[in-house]
Amino acid sequence: MTSMTHNAPQITGGVDTHGLTHHAAVIDSIGRHLADQEFPATIRGYRDLLDWTRSHGDLVAVGVEGTGAYGAELTRVLTAAGVAVVDVDRPDRTTRRMKGKSDPIDAYAAATAVLSGRATGIPKNRDGAVEAVRVLRIARRSAVKARTQAMNQIRGLLVSAPAILREQTTGLDRAALIRTLARLRPGDDLSHPLAATRAALRRLARRHQALDTEITELDAELGPLTRQAAPALLELFGVGPETAGQLLTSAGDNPERMRSEAAFAHLTGTAPIPASSGRTHRHRLNRGGDRAANNALHTIVLVRMRHDERTRAYVQRRTKEGLSKKEIMRCLKRFVAREVYHALTTTQVTQNDLAPAA
Repeated sequence: MTSMTHNAPQITGGVDTHGLTHHAAVIDSIGRHLADQEFPATIRGYRDLLDWTRSHGDLVAVGVEGTGAYGAELTRVLTAAGVAVVDVDRPDRTTRRMKGKSDPIDAYAAATAVLSGRATGIPKNRDGAVEAVRVLRIARRSAVKARTQAMNQIRGLLVSAPAILREQTTGLDRAALIRTLARLRPGDDLSHPLAATRAALRRLARRHQALDTEITELDAELGPLTRQAAPALLELFGVGPETAGQLLTSAGDNPERMRSEAAFAHLTGTAPIPASSGRTHRHRLNRGGDRAANNALHTIVLVRMRHDERTRAYVQRRTKEGLSKKEIMRCLKRFVAREVYHALTTTQVTQNDLAPAA
């Protein structure tokens, strides 16, 4: 078996990830193409990819496309083996139009992006409590969406329902309406519109009840996980389990990958963007970044504007200075983003911290 010596050439890897296969490529320290090969997207395939890459020299780093999707498990394997992994975006349209597209081309492009310094993003670890929060929140979000859809369909059916059914449910709040509709007895003959409407409303109401139970169970599971992952985050005024879960998901299990609170502000779309031209010097709102995280910060700001005396005093002062409500809220979101960043980076609990002591 061959072994690498101290004078082995330094190489950089690149991987174009897909659902069933990954295509890897390696380049040397001056960007020359050395080799490329396809591997199955399996545990054995990931290990073979790593061994094949290291067989060409001293592996400095590997650029992986889609570290949060098809490349998630490969990223875990490489990171566990002590390899520096860089998150690489796919080539832009101009590059693809000039050079074409294929798996080898994309793999070499990923390696080149790392070597040139164009790609520097550190991928999320996805191996701790925050990843658990993320996957549970996906189930909760779809359940909430389905419950809202069921309620909208119930109200839509009631609009055109026979009068006897509409009068039976008039004036009821949502909880009472769902209980009433869930107890309806349409009968066996559904050829009559009244009976069919009762049957449809009963099914929708029972679906609503089942989704209510599912959401309650998920909230009970998410609460302790969120508090374990970032207890200081929940101590901030206006931060609840839902907004905390979204901010944790956006930051990941390794929030230290964001090198500064300004980087977190850019991630959440709260950092102002320069929009100067000639003798005009100004900034505009940032409409990029993670919009779900931006929405979480927006919710926190709304809570503070409604219930926090200091925030209300700040809004009044800035309004007298001539700032618009949109600009005031941008300033508040920027301030909250700073608080959230420090809460995440100073007190977040990792998966190792949650493990019992040996």
